Amino acid sequence: MDDLEKLKAELFACRECRELFGFEPRPVCMGNSGAKIVQISQAPSVHVHETGRSFNDISGRRLRNVWYEISEDIFYDPDIFYITSVGHCYPGKSKNKGDNPPPKICAQRWLRREIELVRNEMFILVGKAASDIFFPKSDFTDLVFSDQTILGKPAYVIPHPSPLNVRWFKEHPEFEEQRVAEVRRELHRLIFG
Repeated sequence: MDDLEKLKAELFACRECRELFGFEPRPVCMGNSGAKIVQISQAPSVHVHETGRSFNDISGRRLRNVWYEISEDIFYDPDIFYITSVGHCYPGKSKNKGDNPPPKICAQRWLRREIELVRNEMFILVGKAASDIFFPKSDFTDLVFSDQTILGKPAYVIPHPSPLNVRWFKEHPEFEEQRVAEVRRELHRLIFG
């Protein structure tokens, strides 16, 4: 068992937020220490909470099929993608549309340690919650339309593919018209050589 697998065993046993959530937490992340791509998003949806499989929902279908243009087999290949999030558990529904924000303690306790143990070649940050962890003082839209680095490796920020994210896409049609193709090209270069 390598260091990442030991860390994941600790992470999967974590119940720190049980009282805060009011239900049994179910930490979710997947992938191996040799994964080529680390993808970091906000937190699992209720569907991911129920299935234990990252991006196994409508957002995941848009991400894989439309933006990345890859199969489920490739997306869930643990040697290609390490999939994690700022909050590793579904945080519950908010009073407004969408889910509650992930508790800050989760990223502080787990995320940095995780990414230091993966020998990836690229980062993809999905959504503002993920970009705020790494680029806290930067404008989200500026990050989406420019190349970044994390730990000296290429990093791309993309909006969350959630169907609730309608306004951002209406205001920035150039993401789906142009930018997503640039990110996809780099992704395919790593996956397919």
